[in-house]
Amino acid sequence: FLAALVISFLVKTFLVRPFYIPSPSMATTLEVDDRVIVSLLTPDLVQLERGDVVVFEDPDAWLPDPEVDQPDGVAGAVDWFLTFVGLAPDDSHGYLIKRVIGLPGDHVVCCNDFGQITINDVPIDESDYVTLDQEGLPASGTDFDVVVPEGHLWVLGDNRYHSADSRAHMDEPTGGFVPISDVVGRAIVVSWPVARWQWIDDHDEVFSGVGSGGQ
Repeated sequence: FLAALVISFLVKTFLVRPFYIPSPSMATTLEVDDRVIVSLLTPDLVQLERGDVVVFEDPDAWLPDPEVDQPDGVAGAVDWFLTFVGLAPDDSHGYLIKRVIGLPGDHVVCCNDFGQITINDVPIDESDYVTLDQEGLPASGTDFDVVVPEGHLWVLGDNRYHSADSRAHMDEPTGGFVPISDVVGRAIVVSWPVARWQWIDDHDEVFSGVGSGGQ
C-alpha cells in the first residue's frame, strides 16, 4: 500500500496529473466537469506543438480569486490526501486550459477574407475542433495581429466565442501571451466521465502547412 502511494506521488510529480474542466471555454472538445489527464513531460522533455491542448498557471490574474469550498473534517483530510498523491485534481489553484495556436516567432492574424486565422501568412482550417455560435462566423469575433515573443505562446479556446483566452488580455502587460514556463503540461486524455473517455487530438494536420516562424 505504501509503495503504491509513493509510486502514485512520483507519477503525479513527474509524469501525469489529473485536472478538471471548470468552464465551457474548450467545448465541445472538453465539457464542464470533464476530468483530464495531463502529461508533465511537455514542455520540458517533449516539445510543444501548435494544436496541443495545454494546462498552464494563471499568467497574470486572468482568473478571479478561486472560490473553492474546501470540505472539513475527515472529508477534508481525505480530499487533501488524494490531491497530494495525485489521485484527485487540485481545485484550489489557478489553472487554465487552452489550445496552442502560436509558437514563439509565429505571426498570427485573424481574420482573412474567409474568416480564417492565418499563421505566418498560411490560413488554417479549424472546423474539426472549433465551436462557433452559428455557421459562417469567423474563427474569432475579436481581430488580432500579433507576433509571439520568445518563450511565449498564443492560446485560444475551442469554444471560440465563449473563451477568455489570449485575445481577452491583449491590453494587459502580458499582451495576452502565455510564458512557456507557466505551462504545466499537455492534456492527453479525458478520463472522466467514462462515457467521454477519449484521446485529446492535437489536430496536427491543421497546422501541417504552416511555415517555420515558430520554434
